[in-house]
Amino acid sequence: MSDPDILVMRQTIHGSGGAELAAAIRERLPDRSVALAQTPAEERDLLETARIAIGPDIDEELLAAAENLELFACVFAGTGHLPREALADHGVALTNASGVHKPNIAEHVLGSMITHARQWPRAHRQQEHREWRSYETTEVYGSTVALVGLGALGGAVVDRLEPFDVETVGVRYTPEKGGPTDEVYGFDEFHDAIADAEYVVLACPLTETTRGLVDADAFRTMRADAILVNVARGPVVDTDALVSSLRNNRIRGAALDVTDPEPLPEDHPLWGLGSVTITPHNAGHTPHYYERVVDILAENVGRLDSGEELENLVV
Repeated sequence: MSDPDILVMRQTIHGSGGAELAAAIRERLPDRSVALAQTPAEERDLLETARIAIGPDIDEELLAAAENLELFACVFAGTGHLPREALADHGVALTNASGVHKPNIAEHVLGSMITHARQWPRAHRQQEHREWRSYETTEVYGSTVALVGLGALGGAVVDRLEPFDVETVGVRYTPEKGGPTDEVYGFDEFHDAIADAEYVVLACPLTETTRGLVDADAFRTMRADAILVNVARGPVVDTDALVSSLRNNRIRGAALDVTDPEPLPEDHPLWGLGSVTITPHNAGHTPHYYERVVDILAENVGRLDSGEELENLVV
């Protein structure tokens, strides 16, 4: 196909390839020509005339040949791996897929909290041994939840917690903007935010500020019955401090979708701790990923045509 309106670049996300994304775009935007690149050569050739490209990555060499490109729609929320300055220099707008994970990761967070409150891992262990023995549990209802990160994901978690009548405390870079939580703190008040929380949920990006944020000192601040839920990035937590705190009962448990290191080695001590639930960076998995990516793209195709500001604009 020559001169496509939209070029779908090579990619595989959650087991789905570019063909699935191209099909979803054609269904949503039937009046637009959509080309699918399957080889590096096809990407180079089609980028020379495409107005819009969608994919996980584009390098400066490809960008230099993309004379007609107006928009690169990244299929990831993070764009730190992209040549953002080069895109700006070439007059190419960059958008991301921020928000596509809101429903599934928010469900994962809520499920993790309930799992630990109701002690389902213990129930599973007892079932394996055919052991009928009651045990104590707690409730999410009426608890205090500290959310570190109040972006799209943090807001989605707050929405889903509403029926549980919890007290919410948020941590963000700009606390003066407020947020969806009952209270909002800056990162310089992180310890104040987590001190009374039964659940500390990490939903923040990995930055210089957040790397190692949850360290030995933070675990000393947290309640002894606190549960740490990490759907952010592994290095936000000091892993050695986490292991030590769990082994010494300084906190009650942890639900980890991300770890440091990652993948977690088979002989790592976290695997053997009964108070820890581990998922292999799986909270982001959803069968609706491309559907939500196309929602953003379709909106931005219309905005690009009319000269309006793009949704999820990065550059």
